[in-house]
Parts: sequence; structure tokens; C-alpha cells
Amino acid sequence: MSVVDQAADYAAAGFGQGLVPGARPAVLMIDFARAYFAAGSPLYAGVEAVRDAAAQLLAAARRLDVPVIHTRVEYDPGGGNGGVFYRKIAALRVFDRGSPLGDFEPPLQPLAGETVITKQFPSAFFGTELDAVLQSQRIDTLVICGLSTSGCVRASAVDAICCGYVPLVVRECVGDRLASVHEANLFDLAAKTAEIIGMAETIAYFEGLAARKA
Repeated sequence: MSVVDQAADYAAAGFGQGLVPGARPAVLMIDFARAYFAAGSPLYAGVEAVRDAAAQLLAAARRLDVPVIHTRVEYDPGGGNGGVFYRKIAALRVFDRGSPLGDFEPPLQPLAGETVITKQFPSAFFGTELDAVLQSQRIDTLVICGLSTSGCVRASAVDAICCGYVPLVVRECVGDRLASVHEANLFDLAAKTAEIIGMAETIAYFEGLAARKA
């Protein structure tokens, strides 16, 4: 079945109903760690274009006063706080406390005053204070950028919609180590749990909200 036929089949079954972005978005920057960009890292994913696009979107969010939340991964040495997930993926050792591969990749480091969520599992919501942070700011929409599409981006988008937030996954600003895996997950997210949105459309959304506030 071709991609066009697959999309038609899903649409005919009622998948992919459009979600309308709200008036109070936040940008969720998921796990932009050096581990995904450093040569020789077991998690190197060849996603430099994603990094560069995310930097543009991040700059626009900051310029237009859209709240930004960053996530990072950190484990106790040996992964005692990583549970079965840490045992499943040996490469997660790069996020043991003190590893430079767990540092934020330039130019995506948080600024002073931006929220940083430390997590141990795929979803940015699981075992963290993220939902409480979003509720405190009355956020209704999460604009999601990060790595990887099939892992932490997908898990966070699923939990976002379960918690009542509209998830907008920015196509240019998410990536994976295999293009086929990336595209398959974007297809499934669009069908079931998120809106897939382009970067230009996302920035226009931010600008429209800023203009209304002005």
C-alpha cells in the first residue's frame, strides 16, 4: 500500500482529526544532548539539521515571549534510578551523572529563567514535575522539538494529549537515527496523538498570538 493509500485508509477510518492550537503554548525542547551529535557517541544520530532548525525556532519563541521548557536525561552512576529502561538500552550509560555527553548541545542551552526538567524515562511527563509546571502557567498547547522521534518525542506527545494538552510536533525540529523510523512515527503521531506542523507555520502561530496580545 502506498503512503497516499495508507493516509486515505486511516482518514476513512476516522483517524487524524485536526487539533486546534490553543492561546497559551509552551515550547518543549526534548533532550538536545551532545550524545546525539558527538562523533563516536553510541547515540550519534546525524541530526545536525534538526539542531539547526530547532535553534531557529527556539530563537523565535524567545523573541515572542513563548515559554520554553528543556528536558535532559541524567542517571545515577550505574543506572539505579533508570529501572528496566536503563537495562534495555546500553547506550543510556552516556547519561550517567558527570558524562559530558549529557550536556546540552550548543546553541540549544537553556537561558537563565527557563525551566529544565531532568528525567530518566522516555516521556517528559513520567516521574517529573512537568505537568505541574504547565498547569501553573495555564499552558494549553505543547510545541514539541527534540530527539528522538520514535522515543522521547513520541512518548512525550502521547502523555501530553493524555494530560489534556494539544501536542504540536514540529517536523523540522525532531529527528531519529533512521529516516524510515522517523517518518513512520510522524505518520502514526499525526493519525492518533499529535499535529505535525512545519517550522514556518509554528513561528507564524507564535507571531499571531504576540500580535493579539499587543
